[in-house]
Amino acid sequence: MARPMKWRRVCSLPESSRFGPLDFPEMGKEPIKMTVDEYETIRLIDLEGLTQEECAEQMNVARTTVQGIYVEARRKLAQSLVNGNILLIGGGEYRLCDETEHTCIGGCRRRGRAMGGGRRRNKI
Repeated sequence: MARPMKWRRVCSLPESSRFGPLDFPEMGKEPIKMTVDEYETIRLIDLEGLTQEECAEQMNVARTTVQGIYVEARRKLAQSLVNGNILLIGGGEYRLCDETEHTCIGGCRRRGRAMGGGRRRNKI
């Protein structure tokens, strides 16, 4: 029997979910799809300055899981920047943090926002 999925805790959804080159059309290139949990690792580690251990605690997963997610997210970012592909953020298996949990390490973007928590399983 397969091990049940451990939901990844995410503080908030990205304000923008589509990024790409502004100076020329897509030219038939396949868009790069990044999941919300991949986006969250980039936000927590690269923007907020958390370690992989702190990021793992924040997202409620193992450090090795964060490491794998982070490597894949950075590969997708590089691919989009270098090759000029559109980057789409969405989907994945995650749960928005609940403001009442008080489990977020510094940098939680939901504090003070009127957004409801809940599990998400979305496809791009």
